[in-house]
Amino acid sequence: MHDFFEQPIQRRTALKTLAGTAAFGVALSRVQSATAAELKGRIKQSVCLWCYNGYLKKNNMDLDAFAAYCVKLGLKSIELVKPEDWPTLKKHGLICAMTPSHGITKGLNRLENHEECLSKIRQSIDDCADAGFPNAITFSGNREGMDDEEGLKNCVIGLKKIAGYAEEKKVTVCLEYLNSINHKDYMADTTAWNVKLVEQVGSPRVKVLYDIYHAGMMKEDPLKDIKEHADCWGHYHTGGLPGRNEIDDTQTLDYAELMKAIVDSGYQGYVGQEFVPKRPDALESLAQAVRICDV
Repeated sequence: MHDFFEQPIQRRTALKTLAGTAAFGVALSRVQSATAAELKGRIKQSVCLWCYNGYLKKNNMDLDAFAAYCVKLGLKSIELVKPEDWPTLKKHGLICAMTPSHGITKGLNRLENHEECLSKIRQSIDDCADAGFPNAITFSGNREGMDDEEGLKNCVIGLKKIAGYAEEKKVTVCLEYLNSINHKDYMADTTAWNVKLVEQVGSPRVKVLYDIYHAGMMKEDPLKDIKEHADCWGHYHTGGLPGRNEIDDTQTLDYAELMKAIVDSGYQGYVGQEFVPKRPDALESLAQAVRICDV
């Protein structure tokens, strides 16, 4: 992050900082007519930081500036942010609604991975509990020839080992539903598999991160899934289908309708914007997404 008072400061750094400040000022000016106070707020919206890393780097904006912009939009969280950056979020009254843990490909579907994965999940639970944040992420891992039922059994075994601790700490562990096209060979790639997982673990603190884009990629019916299996979903992610870009009318999913179904289900958690902006003005794409999902 930039320190505007650090001395000495080189001319090139100063110019880059001023350019970033100017870009931030322009970004804020674009949302003066759509402030947080004007939102209905029935959906608590979040945003995944990684989707904007390229834009922020290109425009020399740091997390501090991005967080200020997110607050202006009415967002409540920036997620998948490491704990060392949480003070910046807290400075702006934001939380991290989904905390990272272990990687995607090496997950809980193999017993030999349990020690490493559960250690990282436990640390994420501790970090969340200390900060008052709600969720830690986990993953099934890739198949690598393993039968889905065996992988499901092993994931259930692993999650049962950590469920009691999550309950004690009041943190929800969410296994992410990903498509196995972009994430080739990923196991937790169907609604049926993910629903079985939640039902077999049987803990209020073990749920699934239902990624609407990924479910759509697997030709599931997100609207039906939200209505029929709401109790299984502990968190939601967005993304335009196809392409994972803006969630407007350039893609096929009706996000306003999906958000209404989420509200009607009684869901009290967060919805994370996880689309990758295609347009050059990524911040305006984020502002548009917030408006679409504010139902």
